[in-house]
Parts: sequence; structure tokens; C-alpha cells
Amino acid sequence: MTVRTTLVAATAVALSLALAGPAVAAAPAGGDHETTREAIEAAVKDGVPGVTATARTGHRVWATTAGVGNLKTDQPRSVHDRYRVGSITKTFVSTVLLQLEAEGRLSLDDKVAKWLPGTVRGNGHDGRRITLRRLLNHTSGIFDYTADDDFVRTYFLKDGFLEHRYDTKAPADLVAIAMTHKPDFAPGTSWNYSNTNYVLAGMVIEKVTGRPYGDEVRRRIVEPLSLNATSVPGTRVTVPGPSSRAYSKLAETTTGPTYDVTKLNPSLAFSAGEMISDSSDLNRFYSALLRGKLLPPKQLKEMKTTVPVEVIPNAGYGLGLIDRKLSCGVHVWGHGGGIHGSTSEAVTTADGRHSLALNFNGDWSGDTDAVIEAEFCGKES
Repeated sequence: MTVRTTLVAATAVALSLALAGPAVAAAPAGGDHETTREAIEAAVKDGVPGVTATARTGHRVWATTAGVGNLKTDQPRSVHDRYRVGSITKTFVSTVLLQLEAEGRLSLDDKVAKWLPGTVRGNGHDGRRITLRRLLNHTSGIFDYTADDDFVRTYFLKDGFLEHRYDTKAPADLVAIAMTHKPDFAPGTSWNYSNTNYVLAGMVIEKVTGRPYGDEVRRRIVEPLSLNATSVPGTRVTVPGPSSRAYSKLAETTTGPTYDVTKLNPSLAFSAGEMISDSSDLNRFYSALLRGKLLPPKQLKEMKTTVPVEVIPNAGYGLGLIDRKLSCGVHVWGHGGGIHGSTSEAVTTADGRHSLALNFNGDWSGDTDAVIEAEFCGKES
């Protein structure tokens, strides 16, 4: 789920503690990745504790790290680190729903109330007027439960998080929080990113299939692609190894103490952002997706049909997939994700040939856009 635990803007901003370590290269891909490495090291100088990144071009792989994975021991990050991927989960969820559509088990034009009667109701919300498609492209108008003030205080600020980090939240409870607010707009009249949309999408998958959405992700995507570092943790509070620690300010500012937030119950994100993966797996997933290995042509075209996104320049939002035009004219498709102590990006070119995935193990600083620009355009943004 895209949640900035410091409550700053949608991309991370400055940090007071810089612990730069030497970059570590593995399996050079041919071609010059020096500008990518420079952008990664700049993020550490800006305050990100550590970065891990992997680029893939065809069968050639280049991977690097900078900074540290543990502030206490100075242990470096690893190119094999697993990490919480936040809203990158949304692309997996959307893929499953589109597969179900291809099988004739649902239609994206179905109303939410068909599958979840009475769930989206209250304060102007009406699931009888919202299609599944509007959930996936964030044009539903449904309020984002992570923007609720009480939820923020309980799960994203220091006192609340330290007391409630192991709480289990049911997806229906997360939706119920959103229903205590008015919609952001009438369905289809605007765009606003709402994690509630994808909690509902996961609930629809479960209603249609009769199985946990995570089981469907594993059966349909993780196992066929042999994504051995990728998991849907449910209520498991730890990140499997190899992995680094995750850090946050747990505050409304980017200064002050830094807290280890590695352990948490990810049910607070559910199908909006609970998954764990590594950079190699994410590259394999997005490359396979864009190459048509997971969806028939009709459904992939639907996924790539975008609506304008004013908050991201030169970008459009499809169905759990973002199209971004970079400064050099290259288009990359993918998604970003933020959750406590973790900021991630995974993108690939339209042909799936050139992919990049990266993770910052801090949620309050650094510029992921600069790394993407450097990799695909050969310069920092």
C-alpha cells in the first residue's frame, strides 16, 4: 500500500542520518550503469539507510547496493534482500482479477455490490454505482481508509504504532473505516488513490473463488513464475531472510529519532499492500506481465488503458499499473509501493525487456525517480 508513514508527500524526502557504504556490483549486464549507481549513492547521501537495486536487460543482470541494512551493526544491504513491497501488491491483485475476467467468472463492469452486497454503503458511498474497473483504476471516489486521522495516529505515528504494530485488522474493518467518511467524488468523475479500492478488490477475489486472495496470487502468479522470494504474509510479522531492517521516523516530520519498524502485522494493508518480494522476482513478474505471459491480449490491453494522474507528471494509471513517460521519451510500466520503513519501485519497458526494481529501507527520504531516470535515460532527473 502506498502509505508514507511520516505523512509527507508521496515521494520520500530528506533524512538527517547518512550512512553511505561502498556499492556492491553483481553480474554486470553490459552497458554503463554508472549513472544508476550514482543516483543510488545519492539517495544514501540524502539519508536513506540503504538501497538495493537490480536491473535486467534480456538475460543480462546488473545489481548493486549502497548504504546499510542494519544501523546498529553497519551490515550492508544485499542484492538478494527481501522487503515489503507495499502497493506493488496492487499489480498482483489486479492481474488475478483480470485472469478471473478472462475465465468468464466476473466482469470488470460488475458493480461492487454484486459481489460484496452492503459492504460499500454509508455517507454517500454506494457499491451499486461502482464497477470493479473503477476500483482498479482509482476512479471509484471511495475514501482511503489510510487517510483517516484515527487510523494514522494508531498505526503510523510513534505512540500508536509501538502499541498496535501487532494488531490484526480484518479487511471488512478497513473498509468500514472508509465508510465513516464521505466519498472523495462521484464515481467516474475524477481520480484519487485509495487503498480501500484494493482491499475491496481482494475481498472480491475471495468471494468469487472461495479462497484467500493470497492463495490465488500464489497459485496463479508466484508458483508459475517461480517467484521464490515472493510471499503474501497475512498476519506474519517478520520478513523472511535474507533481508535488512526497515526504518521510519514515525512522525509528521523527517527529523528526530529513527525507529526499527521491521516487525509489524501487515493485515493493516491486506490486498492493498502486504506482499513481500525481492528485486529479481519483481523484475521477472513485471517483464512476464508486459510480455503477455500472465494475461490474454484483451485483458492486458484493459490493464494498460490509463486515466490521467495529475499528481504524477507524464503518467497515467491503468488497472494496477502505471505508465510513466520519462524525460528521454522512454515509457516504463510498473508501480511503486510504500509501507513502514520501506519504499520500493518496479518498472519495465513496454516489451518487458528492460526492467528495474529497487528498495529503500527507510520511508522518509531519497529520490526513487532519479534512479529510474538514471537507469532508463542515462542521467539523474
